[in-house]
Amino acid sequence: MEANMVGSREVGFGSVLDAGVEHVRLILISTGLAIAVAVPAGILITRQGFRDFSGLILGVANIGQSVPSIAILAVFMGILGLGAKTAIFALWLYALLPIVRNAATGIEEVDPNIIEAATGMGMTNRQILLQIELPLAFPVMFAGIRTAAVINVGTAALGAFIGAGGFGTFIITGIPLSRERLILVGAILTAVLAVLMDWALGKIEDRLVAPTARA
Repeated sequence: MEANMVGSREVGFGSVLDAGVEHVRLILISTGLAIAVAVPAGILITRQGFRDFSGLILGVANIGQSVPSIAILAVFMGILGLGAKTAIFALWLYALLPIVRNAATGIEEVDPNIIEAATGMGMTNRQILLQIELPLAFPVMFAGIRTAAVINVGTAALGAFIGAGGFGTFIITGIPLSRERLILVGAILTAVLAVLMDWALGKIEDRLVAPTARA
């Protein structure tokens, strides 16, 4: 959604809906890509022979989240150009740390006695991972995904500065025009989306974790 289109008219349902779709798309794509990379990485650094790389992987993830998001956008804007792909890349970096950290933590917190018993029963490492470690670690893993998604709701608002759209469009349009209403609308919509995202993922977590806990 173009910023000048927002500034040329009052905020209506259509413009809010368009911005909402853009904002959610940024979050879903970036968080989905982060899950695809961070969960396997988190599992990998708990495996024998790869533990020495845990510091490196977590360090890279820490750097990605410690650098201000606006700085990441500025740097990669020169490489990837304006638009959603640059915003998605920045959001992807921000989502890596909580997911990879929780994936590794969840695996590490599985009771060693359970692993030892499974090994004694003749289960392979693959079977132990898929049938024991991942189900038991899932609640912690999902908590990391939930945290990453909610963080990205707020960070995605900055994507409007490089033409990625979203609710941040209202904010960056309202500032130069001194239109407090636009700024307020963008801020409130972003906050509401963060609350809704946290609530929705909480409901999903309850439905997915409960069967795991019973098992």
